[in-house]
Amino acid sequence: MNAENLYGPKPYRGFLFDMDGTLLTSIIAAERVWGQWAARHGLDEAAFLPTIHGKRTCETIRELNLPGIDPQQEADWITAQELKDTEGVEAIAGVRKFIESLPRHAWAVVTSAPRRLALRRIEVAGLPLPEILIAAEDVKRGKPAPDCFLLGAGKLGVRISDCLIFEDAPAGIQAAEASGADVVVIGATHETPMQTCHKILMHYRDIAIDGNDQDGWRVLHHG
Repeated sequence: MNAENLYGPKPYRGFLFDMDGTLLTSIIAAERVWGQWAARHGLDEAAFLPTIHGKRTCETIRELNLPGIDPQQEADWITAQELKDTEGVEAIAGVRKFIESLPRHAWAVVTSAPRRLALRRIEVAGLPLPEILIAAEDVKRGKPAPDCFLLGAGKLGVRISDCLIFEDAPAGIQAAEASGADVVVIGATHETPMQTCHKILMHYRDIAIDGNDQDGWRVLHHG
């Protein structure tokens, strides 16, 4: 099989991964919990559930402008249920091998999930814990603001322009674009193809890393 650079000859010094839908699939578990919450509040589940992905829980609830609720209390309830309901949480195909091929100091997880939930889902999916995890509580502004990715690059000690971001949800892609990094879209959990100008991968089986600490790493795509 021939291998080509996924993004031309450019080397990267940092790799930033969203979690839900990018490293692992949690959509079944998440929509079970959010569906219960939506039913309690009289929301149209079919219309509402597609909007929950990629943003912080509290912000999703706050944007609904529901009367008589405390968004943070509601978010805490949802997180508590998600910590218990992990059935169906699984790693995206090929992702474990790929991230284990990366230097430990060169990648981080940047998620809109609370830290406790992120650690739980990573564990359930059987993936290695990152040395650096940027979670919902680590930034004042969540996705689609770029703050979380900028913080992730800073923690890695590299410029954001030297990073490649892996994302799947519109809010996360917007945040990645705003940060100034290159973006790869993971389409494993998309029922319909996403319209995007970025490279799309359905899984991680066909990509590999080539390079070193001094020169940086390129992502090779075996097609």
